[in-house]
Amino acid sequence: MKSAAIRRESRQAADDYRLEDQVGYLMRRAHQRHTAIFQDGIEALQLTPTQFAALAKIRDLGQVSQNQLGRLTAMDPATIQGVIQRLDARKLIERQPDPKDRRCTLLKLTDEGDALVADAIRRARKITEATLAPLSASERQAFLTLLRKLI
Repeated sequence: MKSAAIRRESRQAADDYRLEDQVGYLMRRAHQRHTAIFQDGIEALQLTPTQFAALAKIRDLGQVSQNQLGRLTAMDPATIQGVIQRLDARKLIERQPDPKDRRCTLLKLTDEGDALVADAIRRARKITEATLAPLSASERQAFLTLLRKLI
């Protein structure tokens, strides 16, 4: 008898479930929308979101180790290594030994990388504006505050 009641409760809970109302589904759809806007807005520069993040953070700091850059951009070691290799191949960054620790390599922007990231940041501002366009100013602030709280 209990198992029938439990099954009924379980079925009722499942009947109330709507995928379209779930946080993961909504976040994935919002991410898909933003990714499409990002790709459209930055396509001419041939940068991925992770490459843009790395360049922007290197620009912020002037120079940074690969390990620290990975931590600051929330990339695992394998991902940041691939990103750095691609940016280096495009001559957007340069590597130099850390004078304080020869085991570490410091990364900094080349002149070409600095010019590219400046253009990318101008585009990124428009991308952010397009992504948040459906929201009012107060909704944008609340949305960004809540996202920061989640991470």
